[in-house]
Parts: sequence; C-alpha cells; structure tokens
Amino acid sequence: MEIIKDPCLFQRQCLGWRLQGLATALVPTMGFFHHGHLSLMDFARQNADRVAVSLFVNPTQFGPAEDLAAYPRDLDRDARLAAEHGADILFTPGPEAMYAPGHCTWIEVPDLARGLCGRTRPGHFRGVATVVAKLFMLALPGLAVFGEKDWQQLAIIRRMAKDLNMPVEVVGRPTVREPDGLAMSSRNAYLSPGQRLRAAAIHRGLVDLAVRAAGGETDPAVLLGGLRRYYAENLAEADIEYLEIVDPETLEPLDLIRGPALAAAALRLGPARLIDNISIGV
Repeated sequence: MEIIKDPCLFQRQCLGWRLQGLATALVPTMGFFHHGHLSLMDFARQNADRVAVSLFVNPTQFGPAEDLAAYPRDLDRDARLAAEHGADILFTPGPEAMYAPGHCTWIEVPDLARGLCGRTRPGHFRGVATVVAKLFMLALPGLAVFGEKDWQQLAIIRRMAKDLNMPVEVVGRPTVREPDGLAMSSRNAYLSPGQRLRAAAIHRGLVDLAVRAAGGETDPAVLLGGLRRYYAENLAEADIEYLEIVDPETLEPLDLIRGPALAAAALRLGPARLIDNISIGV
C-alpha cells in the first residue's frame, strides 16, 4: 500500500488506473478506524480492481465549538489496518492541501441538510458535500462506499452525485455494531466505561420502536413518544438532540407511516454526540 499526501499525486495515480480500464473504489474516512470502516474497505476490495482510502479530518465540517482538535487520530495504526484490508492507496492530505488559500467554492444540498443533524450543526453538510466532491474529483472512482449510520450524510452525497451527474455509484453499507448493539463510531472513544455500557440503550430504544411499528402502530408521534419515555427510563443522563421519523430519501418528517421510513436519533452522552437510526415501515 502506498501512502500519498499530495492531492495531485493522488489524482495522477487514480487517473492512471482509470486509463488502464481498472475500476476504482473510494472509501472516504476521517480515520481512527473501527470495524465499521474496515467493513467498508472489505466491500470495496471485493467490488473493485483498486481501492483508495482517504483519511482526512475535514475542518470545514466542524463548528467553532465542536471537537476538531480533540478528534481521535492514530495514523500508524490506521495505515496498518488499511493495508491489511486491501487498500492500494491511503490518501492523507493536510488541510492546506485540500483548501488552498482563497478557497471560496462550496457545494450545498439545502433541502436535505436543513433537518436532523443539520438543524444543530449549521454548515456541517456544506463541508461534507464539498470535501466529498473534491475527493470524487481526485480519486475518479466508479464506486464510493459509505456507512448507513450517517444516513443523512449518505442521502446528501447520493443527491449531490445524482444532481451533478457525477459518474460514481454511491453505496451505503449496513451499520456495524458492538455486541450490545451500540453503533461503532470513532467518537465512542470519548465515553467513560459507565457511559459506554449505558449507551447501548440508544439502539435498544430504536429496536423497541421498530417492534411497535411492525406491530401496526403507524403514528410517528406515538412511536416517538414511546422512544422518548424509553430513553428517560434507561438513559436519563443523556441529552436528546432529536428523535424523528422521516422519509428515507427526502428526510422530511412523516405524519403517518405508509411505506418505508427511518427512525433517527441523536443524543449527547457526556462528551460524545451519538447518532443512530433504524429502518421501519413496509
């Protein structure tokens, strides 16, 4: 595996693959790899001739009071894991390489970014869409692989690629979980042992909601009321940022479940902001 920091060298290598007729898969990450990241790399390895993994803690998707400086990093470990899981290139640019002085071009998908996480993280998805578009232009992939835990991010990237006619297939892969159900996340490292134990209630609450939906309850207000009570009883120390049931594509809140739907949650537990979701409906 080759580690490349220079965007021009990275683009040159990926363009060379493309000119040879080789299919490239891109796995964009912010590093501090866990089994969720590795599952994306494994999928990419199985479905492409070449695999490029980007590792870039993107400053433009962090707000002024967010955890950019504290975000966990371990490049040596990440490089070893990426090599073990089939990456041909690990792209590790610095912020100055990705955002030259005077950078003033941004990509936004406002209809999909205004709710859920976008409500309390203004500008976050503008940073996400812009950096992913830049990575698509550099890697020239036929396939890009993302996790479904960040469902809103996935929906925004899919819409961006579709609206801008980007020749890339954006694939979402199932959330990888700890044995107790907690969605794997680099930010889980912020949790104390006790908080980590209690955080599993996030997923259990969503599963309880899905069971009630499968039993015939179609009113989101009733389902979310039950979820809120579940968290009050089992995760009282957490601050609920949002609990919503939305259309999986438009991300608009539903007033009645008539077909596919997504129940999404964001909670703050100690220093960690944790998100999760579950598919419900027909």
